[in-house]
Amino acid sequence: MADTMMEEGALASPHWHDAFRTIARDLFVPRFTIGYGRTARVYERSDDGYPEAVYTDTSLVTRWDEGGTPVSSSSAPSLMARMLEAFTPGDGPVMEIGTGTGYNCALMCHRFGAANVVSVDVDPVLTREAREKLAEHDFAPTLVTGDGTSGYRERAPYSGILATCGVERVPTAWLRQVRPGGVIVTNIGTGIARLIVSEGHGAEGEFLPEPASFMRARPTSEYVARTAPQYTKLIIHGTGRSRTVVLPDYAAGTDQFLSDLTLASALEISVMQHDVLSMSLITSPEAAIHGLVHPDSESWARIMPGPDNTVEVSEAGPRSLWDERLNLFTDWNEAGQPSPGAYRLTVTPDGTHHLSRGARSWTASTA
Repeated sequence: MADTMMEEGALASPHWHDAFRTIARDLFVPRFTIGYGRTARVYERSDDGYPEAVYTDTSLVTRWDEGGTPVSSSSAPSLMARMLEAFTPGDGPVMEIGTGTGYNCALMCHRFGAANVVSVDVDPVLTREAREKLAEHDFAPTLVTGDGTSGYRERAPYSGILATCGVERVPTAWLRQVRPGGVIVTNIGTGIARLIVSEGHGAEGEFLPEPASFMRARPTSEYVARTAPQYTKLIIHGTGRSRTVVLPDYAAGTDQFLSDLTLASALEISVMQHDVLSMSLITSPEAAIHGLVHPDSESWARIMPGPDNTVEVSEAGPRSLWDERLNLFTDWNEAGQPSPGAYRLTVTPDGTHHLSRGARSWTASTA
């Protein structure tokens, strides 16, 4: 697996290549699931297909919340490798946010020395199990059970933070706990940001070229994520203000356009509408109902195909989720559907996020 990643460019440096060759992934994921829904398959160490599956370049899901949403996994090794290659801290301790299985933590211990690694996870079961597995490699990093978005002040300042979970905004606690010149690598929206912390404890940097999205950081181990299917009845039966909208000229085929718009993974949409749930519901062989929901403001939008390249939009709540999404989606299309690597992120010390792409920019809310 390590040699293949080196050949394909996910790995470039000898020290990370050596870490992946040395640390056994199977030690950290004795049982896992690949795939979702009807295609999901569970693997255990005793299964014939386990040895091949555990070294497949894919995410291995190991834990779910009570609502059935995955909350812990061993990420695809090539994605781990690209993030670790982008993680270039100086001397001093480093912090990982999201211990999970402990596999990524073990790679960091191999590279930086266990005494220099702090890892935080909100789930006490995960930190306990990871501690036991890391001990089998003779690693004893500082493992902390707590909210990773708060960091761990006791070992600050850090030369870098690497988050193996997604965050909606870079927490100000991270900015304050990384020394100036230090690096933060984290998933925001559908991209991996690599930021350098400034003297004033802001941060600025770019996104890695490839799109990626991680399981979101949880405030507590009991937290159950809100998901789009929970709002299916609202989208189908809700009543609100309605209007007919003519689709843009670039929309080729109403159904496909609505599906692409509703489920779009464009970076600017995922950052600016990070709190909006989306869905496409097949209600008949002829058509689908598309929905957008912002639970906190109780805003929602139902979009249904109409005649002659039009759609019927019904909305309620203070936000026009349809207008927000269409404007962002149109901008992304007119720019040629750029990848995350085309964007830059600036975070001010108070947590305000400025996303930019060339001359275009967006200001997001604070952390």
